Amino acid sequence: MMRFRRANDRFRWYYRFMQFAAILCDIRSVHNVGSIFRTADGAGFEKIYLCGITPAPFDRFKKIRPDFAKVALGAEKSVAWESAVDAGVLIKKLKKEGWRIVSLEQSERSVSLTPLSSDVLKNMRTRRVALVVGNEVGGISSDVLELSDVILEIPMFGKKESLNVSVAFGVAAYCLRLKL
Repeated sequence: MMRFRRANDRFRWYYRFMQFAAILCDIRSVHNVGSIFRTADGAGFEKIYLCGITPAPFDRFKKIRPDFAKVALGAEKSVAWESAVDAGVLIKKLKKEGWRIVSLEQSERSVSLTPLSSDVLKNMRTRRVALVVGNEVGGISSDVLELSDVILEIPMFGKKESLNVSVAFGVAAYCLRLKL
């Protein structure tokens, strides 16, 4: 397993200055959710919102799901999380609180997540960013995309048109963390 050093003290003040949250919309796989929890912890995200059918770390008996625990490795203890029935209602609430909504989706409005997108992101002038990822097959609903401040897309250079949702989340989370 690869291990990385923690961000050095010189940059920690900056990382505390920005607030990041994740909004997971209708993700089906417990493994993907566990992986996103672990990545969110590594990238310094404060909170994860589990919307729609996205599974929670705990089952109905309040016990940690073994398949989740295998992937998350305790990240559910270090990243706050809550369930939300409707992503649209949640996003409207977050926007009122000053959060900028950045969705990760292939869309007509999307901007490529490359060095060129840093201008779009810097123009947001915010300290609070919520990154939205969607269902493994259907992606993010059009209603949620309409509420987004920015829609980002990861450029694909091979034959496949998309990445696994947890991998895509990791790429976008670290790009946002380093660009903003």
